[in-house]
Amino acid sequence: MQYSIGEFSKLTNLGIHTLRYYEQEGLILPERNKSNRRCYSDNDLLWIEFIKRLKDTGMAIKDIQQYAKLRAKGSSTLKQRKEMLIEHRKSLIAQITQLCEHKTKLDEKIDFYQQEIECMAKNG
Repeated sequence: MQYSIGEFSKLTNLGIHTLRYYEQEGLILPERNKSNRRCYSDNDLLWIEFIKRLKDTGMAIKDIQQYAKLRAKGSSTLKQRKEMLIEHRKSLIAQITQLCEHKTKLDEKIDFYQQEIECMAKNG
């Protein structure tokens, strides 16, 4: 299916300016119709969702750009793209570990306050 930039913007929940920025930065390369208007496909939709996922997981735009360049070169870059994702996953795992440690410390502090509140209520 083919989508205009307005339709694609609604489908992706990204503004038209953001889509144009992504195009300018080489993250997405939509086809052009006979009138030279951008035409987005279902493959573009899947690609944008992946870009959003990479951004949401903290991958830097420069790294997403590198990944996009490799993707544009085709299957000869599969190994490089896989390695990039493995490295990003390592970073993500480290962030998750750190967040879990922070949550544990917050839980301990909340439990401490709950115990203090209960103790104060008993001693009235």
